[in-house]
Amino acid sequence: MFGIVRRMKREVTDRTVYMEIYGSNKVIYRVTAGKMNYFGDTVYTYGVEAEDHRTGEKEEIADFSRNVEDAVDFTEMMINSRMRPKQIYSKALNYLCISI
Repeated sequence: MFGIVRRMKREVTDRTVYMEIYGSNKVIYRVTAGKMNYFGDTVYTYGVEAEDHRTGEKEEIADFSRNVEDAVDFTEMMINSRMRPKQIYSKALNYLCISI
């Protein structure tokens, strides 16, 4: 009846900062580039981060997209709307629903 479901953990490795912008609201917005194993193949992926310098709050999505243009576009949207780090997940979901 019951079986074990094995789930592979996919981690982004070899992360580097692709772009970093210090916003007027004292939040650092970053686009990161890294590699991830995907069924035995190496895939390059881009992530987004937001870090608040006043509170120390930091949120990230390490594997946001495989397309650098999507990651940069989303980061520009975060900067223009002066997003706080705690809003990154809900805004990313809205962005991905529209872009798909």
